[in-house]
Amino acid sequence: MRPVTTDDRGQRGQVPARSWYVRGSTDVARDLLGCHLTTVRDDGEVTVRISEVEAYGGADDPGSHAYRGRTARNGAMFGEPGRLYVYRHLGLHHCANIVAHLDGEASAVLLRAGEVVSGVALARARRDAVGTVGSHPQLASGPGRLAVCLALDLADDGADITGSDGPVVLELSEAVGSPVACGPRVGVSGPGGDEQLYPWRWWLTGDSTVSAYRRAYRKPTSAARSG
Repeated sequence: MRPVTTDDRGQRGQVPARSWYVRGSTDVARDLLGCHLTTVRDDGEVTVRISEVEAYGGADDPGSHAYRGRTARNGAMFGEPGRLYVYRHLGLHHCANIVAHLDGEASAVLLRAGEVVSGVALARARRDAVGTVGSHPQLASGPGRLAVCLALDLADDGADITGSDGPVVLELSEAVGSPVACGPRVGVSGPGGDEQLYPWRWWLTGDSTVSAYRRAYRKPTSAARSG
């Protein structure tokens, strides 16, 4: 992964052009930390400061939805960078990704967690409508919670975030003040979960909104069950 430069990050408050996303997903993932993502809906606006992300590649990444090629579900990952890829996870909740890749590739960055910095009452009401809500840092801690706070669902799959007047807008931040850590992706099994090969999760160290790490669930072997 090449080093991040000031030119890569752009200026605080700037809405990056599509060219900003035409890089490897690992490069874009790191730069998304501290950025603000805003959704504009009929019931109001909510803004989340991104505190945790995961990068996913294409045919060379066994942990990625694009690993086995294009499908109706993952089509946005193969499309234009600077758009959303939204999917429903296990029929339970939505996960929002930002498409970022070089030409001819397919990859995206999962938005794992963030802090609600604007529209807090609305975000809490949305969370209340679907389940129990804890403290403020827990509002958007986890990809499903983040999607609920921002009212992102399958209707947003493929949405363009490169304009300043659209329903979903990303704004760059200044360089983050806290240290950034990296490690294995959450809940990814098999080779894609190898922390040596794919330390592709980044988060703001010490940030209370970062989600808890958990390994992928593995069914016990018959020997383990009998022992």
